[in-house]
Amino acid sequence: MPVTFGQVFAQGDVPQANSLTGKLADGTMIPLQVDVKATHPDGSMRHGIFSAIMPQLLAGQTQKITLVKTDKTAAPASAPAELLNAGFAADVSINLAGQTYGASAAALLAAGKYTSWISGPVANEWIVSAPLMTADGIEHPHLAARFAIRSYAGLNKAKVDVIIENNWAYVAAPQNFTYDVQVNVGGQTAYTKAALTHYHHARWRKTFWWGTAPQVHVRHHTAYLIATKAVPNYDRTFSISPVALTSIRTKFSGAVTEPMRNGLAVQYMPQTGGRPDIGLLPGWAATYLLSMDRDAKIATLGTADLAGSWSTHYRDKNTDRPVSLVDYPYMTILGRSTDTFNPATKKYEAFPACGGVCTNPHNADASHQPGFAYLPYVVTGEHYYLEELQFWAMWNLFQSNPGYRGNVKGLFHATQVRGQAWILRTLAEAAYIMPDSDRFKAQFAKFLSDNLDWYNTTYASNPNPDNSLGAIIDANAIVYDGGRGIAPWQDDFFTAAAGHAAELGFEKAQTLLAWKAKFPVSRMVGPGFCWILGSIYSLHVRDTTSGPIYTSIGQAYQASNPPALTALSCASAEMAANLGLKLGEMVGYSSDNAGFPSNMQPALAYSADSGIADAAKAWTVFMGRSVKPNYYSGPQFAIVPR
Repeated sequence: MPVTFGQVFAQGDVPQANSLTGKLADGTMIPLQVDVKATHPDGSMRHGIFSAIMPQLLAGQTQKITLVKTDKTAAPASAPAELLNAGFAADVSINLAGQTYGASAAALLAAGKYTSWISGPVANEWIVSAPLMTADGIEHPHLAARFAIRSYAGLNKAKVDVIIENNWAYVAAPQNFTYDVQVNVGGQTAYTKAALTHYHHARWRKTFWWGTAPQVHVRHHTAYLIATKAVPNYDRTFSISPVALTSIRTKFSGAVTEPMRNGLAVQYMPQTGGRPDIGLLPGWAATYLLSMDRDAKIATLGTADLAGSWSTHYRDKNTDRPVSLVDYPYMTILGRSTDTFNPATKKYEAFPACGGVCTNPHNADASHQPGFAYLPYVVTGEHYYLEELQFWAMWNLFQSNPGYRGNVKGLFHATQVRGQAWILRTLAEAAYIMPDSDRFKAQFAKFLSDNLDWYNTTYASNPNPDNSLGAIIDANAIVYDGGRGIAPWQDDFFTAAAGHAAELGFEKAQTLLAWKAKFPVSRMVGPGFCWILGSIYSLHVRDTTSGPIYTSIGQAYQASNPPALTALSCASAEMAANLGLKLGEMVGYSSDNAGFPSNMQPALAYSADSGIADAAKAWTVFMGRSVKPNYYSGPQFAIVPR
């Protein structure tokens, strides 16, 4: 039974001189093929892809495999010839306006037009791509096919990813196309879809098997995944509700799982209000991480597949990679075409104008953007998810006006604070998990470093900062209360993202976190501020639109609440009655797993881990509140100190 999965490791756990093999519960050793993708600064393995041929399992049977260190040895790889000689065949065809276009995975492999993704004696995966073309060899200018073919030695089995893209960045007249599609695997029809509208700068993916598909569900060790710090420290003291798992299974079914749909994500990202999309991980992914439930995994991976439906996918035909800000430092989505002139090349880098219909019901923005692909890539090692992470991380940077972002620096401070938070999250994850051999690893690391330099220079390391509150306070933040207030919950998102980046090992993020942590901590235990209001929707930070920023959290408390409230003893029965709350209940929908106290929890957890003064005390006060959410139905904010 073939199996392939991804795994992250803490620094030092798998030294550079070692590899890993598998040990079953009965002591049987199982050879593992290990494709090391990313390493830590000390050379130890950070992320790898593991392939094995497991003993056949009975229906419902569980087999535990322990990864055991062993000496590293060289292992031979296979070429596609063995698979092709066994009769492998997979192709896709579309009918567009009466014309048939197609591509054959077998023909592309036979022509040697492939790159290897995993390679060894157990499994080999080859990636091939080509424009869709007619029988006469006429290429479609926009539509292209990509295949990822994973073959297992001696089994006559291959996993086949079929990806159709409409996403060339600089090909004239981009637009939507509506076509009928058919996928054949092994000479049999594997999938058909009539009248599929393929949106511009979007892509879709379907996965099939040549040969019988193995019915296996890989469950990772949640505690170890969290211990590596690759993912946040989600609270493991509660169990995910069976009702929540049933809800995920029900919602991720039917039409929403089809190409160019949205899975569990909200199509129109700018839609306001709490929802499972929002968080360091979206609710469905956090549910999967904590439960390792099969249906939650299907929904998490499936929604990551459907992340391709948004028009955020710009591929450079010169490199066949997601377009890079390094190559086109003046490209933009929101800026004007006149802003895209590159003085070095003397060329404009504006994307071509729409050549037809370019509407897409999937509307992307940074301020409400789920973390689609990071966790799916971590646990599977699948190339599609790696590219999704690259597409979204790069789009987040180049969408803005070139002048606002410092051109090639990709600065993202000129957007809503919540948008800054989720861009920071995605960028840090991309910089952390990129394969060592990928040119984007250094690029994302540089983008992250430049942005952290900006925040630290502006705030954390500034000897004369505009404010000492520990909050992001700029024109994009002070948009509440007539230009006098900020949204603490948005700022909490940013603090959590800074904490996540710090845990991923980026030292400059640790400096930023130490400064940012002051804001959530002071709202819980700061002088003159009552923690019941720590999760307030908006907080005044100055008296007038042009006045100076308050110098103490107590000033902000007094200015943000009526005198009749601030005169009451903190957390008293009188205060609870005044606010219409239970005794010890915080404001802002305290029982809701996406309420403002829940939004605050990750920020406080990372603050407690930062070690700044009073952070542990703030966490204790927060956990002593009388009304808490039931995270078992949506744990995206259930992050606790380590």
